Amino acid sequence: MVESPYSANVVRRLRRSGILVAIMAGALAISPILVAAAQAQATDQATEDAKKAADAKKEADEKAAAAAKQAEETPQVNEEITVTARKREENIQSVPFSVAAPGEETLRNRGADNIEGVAANVVGLTVQNLGPGQSQVALRGVSAGQIVRDQPGVKEQVGIYLDESVISLSLFTPDIDLFDISRVEVLRGPQGTLFGSGSLTGTVRYISNQPELGKTDGAAELTLNDSTGGEVGGGAKVVANAALGDKAALRVAAYYSNNGGYIDAVQPNLSVKKNVNSNDRKGARVALRFQPNDGLTITPRLVYQEVTADGWNRRDVYNILANPYTTTRPAVHLGEWEQFTQIAEPFTDKFTLGDLNINYKISDAMNFTSVTSYSDRKVLVVRDATALTASITGGSIGLPPAAYNINAPLDDKTTAKMFTQEVRLAGENQNVNWLGGAFYSDIKREYGQSLFVNGFENVSGIPTAGHFGAGKDILFFSDLSYKFKQFALFGEGTIAITDKFDLTGGLRYYDFKEDRTQVFDGIFADPASKPGTTKANGVVPRLIASYKVSSDTSINAQISKGFRLGGINDQLNVPLCTAADLAAYSGHDNWKNETAWNYEVGTKSRVGRGTVGVSAYYMKINDLQATVTAGSCSSRLVFNVPQASSKGLELELAQDVNSNFDYSLSASFNDSKLDSTVFDTSGHILAGIKKGNRLPTVPKLQVQAAATYQHTIGTDLLGYLTGSYQHVGSRFTQIGDQAAGFGTVDLNSFAGKIGGPFTQSTFTFDPELPAYDIFNLRFGVLINKWEFALFVNNVSDKQALLALDQERGTRARVAFLTNTPRTFGLTTRLKF
Repeated sequence: MVESPYSANVVRRLRRSGILVAIMAGALAISPILVAAAQAQATDQATEDAKKAADAKKEADEKAAAAAKQAEETPQVNEEITVTARKREENIQSVPFSVAAPGEETLRNRGADNIEGVAANVVGLTVQNLGPGQSQVALRGVSAGQIVRDQPGVKEQVGIYLDESVISLSLFTPDIDLFDISRVEVLRGPQGTLFGSGSLTGTVRYISNQPELGKTDGAAELTLNDSTGGEVGGGAKVVANAALGDKAALRVAAYYSNNGGYIDAVQPNLSVKKNVNSNDRKGARVALRFQPNDGLTITPRLVYQEVTADGWNRRDVYNILANPYTTTRPAVHLGEWEQFTQIAEPFTDKFTLGDLNINYKISDAMNFTSVTSYSDRKVLVVRDATALTASITGGSIGLPPAAYNINAPLDDKTTAKMFTQEVRLAGENQNVNWLGGAFYSDIKREYGQSLFVNGFENVSGIPTAGHFGAGKDILFFSDLSYKFKQFALFGEGTIAITDKFDLTGGLRYYDFKEDRTQVFDGIFADPASKPGTTKANGVVPRLIASYKVSSDTSINAQISKGFRLGGINDQLNVPLCTAADLAAYSGHDNWKNETAWNYEVGTKSRVGRGTVGVSAYYMKINDLQATVTAGSCSSRLVFNVPQASSKGLELELAQDVNSNFDYSLSASFNDSKLDSTVFDTSGHILAGIKKGNRLPTVPKLQVQAAATYQHTIGTDLLGYLTGSYQHVGSRFTQIGDQAAGFGTVDLNSFAGKIGGPFTQSTFTFDPELPAYDIFNLRFGVLINKWEFALFVNNVSDKQALLALDQERGTRARVAFLTNTPRTFGLTTRLKF
């Protein structure tokens, strides 16, 4: 039978045709009986007519059965979507704030398999690519700048959940594969009441398919792809659901995918290594559902994912060791898909999650839920820091090439362990829905870096061993240990004041403490072992009013607050700082909590065969935690900006035009900016933190559009064509990218002029990331249980600049992280 992932109108059409066929068949069956009763003497012709009528009835019954089975098995595009945005099941149109929830089939048919793919289909959500397995999420234009590897203490602004388990750890949030994910819920606006710290501007929830009782089925998928100028990739995925008697079920999903590389690396001898940024992702989710009675459900689960990469999706535009301006080193001209490296830059990310969900139905009107989770994440990154090191050893110190040309791998290791426990009680009656609970988390994180430059001490004559962990030839060493503990109480309730007017109120109390030990050593660091502590507590409220204008339209308004916990800054690398930078950036040991007040109005409507949603918001941010690059110090800090704001408008439209064609269109316009200026000790504007400057990493304009045309052929074949389009406006990577003079690199700024004299004195680049447009196409056919699809992602082969990557305040390297070029692929899927 045909199984379509597309228009609900096809289902309706088949259902209607099946009913009509059944009625006609019944009429034909009755007619010969009536004729026989009325005419005792039937002619031979009448007998023949009765035989034809019986044959027609049989054929009609077969067609009706086929149509009914197809209607039963076919998913619908605009079916009623159930979400759990308020930790209870409800229709998405009934949720009184802005929520998007693209489903598994929608995302798959638009080429989305990770969080960046989700962002391409949900306006207001932006994801800054920070390299393999690393993504920084922002909602509604609120972002404080790119978080980088050596800022492990920065907290997230958007909470990320896998079902009920929190998995967000800022930069260290795992990028979950979307295979066998039922939907991704994007909750726009502060969600501090129910989801706590980190949900300052919203929450993203991966909702996975759960084990189903009494059902044994599954699906398998194979993909092969190839990108322009890159190499072949592909993947295999399988999911199976097995009934274990009538009280238990097991669901297992496993996946492996390989993304071929497309960045080439120029080497010191000017040879080229091809496609150095290939990466793999593999993982599995195993869940057991045990339901001993109608009231109790117990679901333990184990999740594992491993991401490995051979290199980074980085395009170098200037490198102190490889550029076209040198005269005493070979001039190097790097292409649009090239970088310069001396060593490989492997990356490994291993994520394990075990959780236990217990749901007990106390009565028809009351439920108890317990969610226990424990996660373990290990990340190992090797960066080629030769350009950065050379800018110090050759540029600042003035050592000869024999010293600054030595390979300088920066090993970066993270281990994070997180335990969380949430319990809650929920109830409802005719006029009231309520929920209350408690949350506890205990997080331990170990982070360290080691810069081993083998042979440096012998060549330079400079002793490198220190007293806090740095051995011979280790020029920089750090060991940072964190302990985070948080406790919270929360509650939220909705009361129906009248048949048309609902009022929702919520409150959360939180208490947080962070202990940290900092160890730094090496000739690039300020050697020390230093403990630190920060703590905070507070209350987060939310108030929502919802009015039903009609059965199809509601108007919603809310006031809500979100919060982001503070932290402790790293020490400056004092030996690398100029006197001016040391004075400007010293004295910022801690940063405070960031809070946001959100004021929002919106409307949701069902219009004909579709839905329309509009939201307008204004968000006031206090003590924005701005990420700052500390100039020559090769350090990054977090500064609190007293005031910032974000205001915007979101539009979402989905429509079934007819039985063969449906489309969706969404757009968001956002104006987010700083409302305060921060000065250094000399009275100069610090790192671009100037009133009126834009908040970084987020565009002003986002547009998403998708359309599907499908056509059935008989009862066994359905063909479809889907196109999706994404527009992302211009952005900045960090606030400091808007500082006066940023974008100009003084090639003569170092005493030791590596490769000098130069053919020109400056190198310039535009730090504003340009707007880009991405268009994807997918053509497929469904035959019974099989689906075959051809796809082209990034049809126009657009190179989008996703983030600015810099070393030593741009003086050592200027680069941009980029997207994947045009990719052709074939996918085969079987349901069994």
